[in-house]
Amino acid sequence: MSHRLFVAIRPPPPIRDMLIDRMEALDGARWQDDDQLHVTLRFVGEVDARMADDLVASLASVDCPPFPLSLAGVGHFERKGRAHTLWAGLGESEALRRLQGRVEMACRRAGLPPETRKFAPHITIARLNASTDPIGPWIARQGDLASQPWIVDAFTLFESHLSASGALYEPVRRYALLR
Repeated sequence: MSHRLFVAIRPPPPIRDMLIDRMEALDGARWQDDDQLHVTLRFVGEVDARMADDLVASLASVDCPPFPLSLAGVGHFERKGRAHTLWAGLGESEALRRLQGRVEMACRRAGLPPETRKFAPHITIARLNASTDPIGPWIARQGDLASQPWIVDAFTLFESHLSASGALYEPVRRYALLR
């Protein structure tokens, strides 16, 4: 049996509520729901049960103290000149980059190949397609998105279950960040 996994930080409810409040006035956008809002530290993908167990154990060795993180702006990712994802940005955080690097090393110790994509910290808020209205006006209205810092005190290994109605994310194990 295979498992589709990723490692992420879940923002607290007030931050998720702030993001949900911005999810409007863009016809054709497929907005994320509350359960889907996260900061991906490492997408793992499909692995067998043994690799999943090795990963669970390896991630337990990640050592990092809690740190503040905040929302800062919005943007989009494109492919071939077409926007496909809207995201909320995060304030610059060396601690977040350090945590992501330690998660990456734990994934490698578990036997996963190195991640080749550059880490681009964000929270996906919508998926877009060819029928989505132009995003420029929405980005202009939401560009001032900012939050007070919250304390990141854990990260989670999630399993993603794909379905016709979208992905469902199931927490596999939560890892506390300790001082």
